[in-house]
Amino acid sequence: MKHMTRSELRKKIMTILYQINVYNSNKIDYNVDDIISEVLEIDNDFVKDAVYGVLTNINKINELANKYLNKWTIDRLGFTDQAILRLGIYELLYTDTPEVVAINEAIDLAKLYSDDDVRIMINGVLDKLYHEKVDNE
Repeated sequence: MKHMTRSELRKKIMTILYQINVYNSNKIDYNVDDIISEVLEIDNDFVKDAVYGVLTNINKINELANKYLNKWTIDRLGFTDQAILRLGIYELLYTDTPEVVAINEAIDLAKLYSDDDVRIMINGVLDKLYHEKVDNE
């Protein structure tokens, strides 16, 4: 299997987070590692760290999303949009991915998979979080 770029891996992470959302909403039991290996044939730490990172910090991530989603909440977004936003917030706040890269990658995913209104919302949330983070450093 060819080496995948981080951008390609982020699409896989989005798919995994989407799948987990579907299982959760239908109250279906699942094993995170099984979902990861169904979506990604290779073992990849970047993917595992991101998926587990989002799941571990999901309450805080949702709280931050809701804080900056103007008069909206993350659970009202589609599952794909939720996955993109959660990954973007996770990368922005919990990893050493450069902030600009984390934001741009999330926006690129939103351009591909979300409608314009949602893409603008995701951009707004990440932008506000970025400025809050920079102001606090």
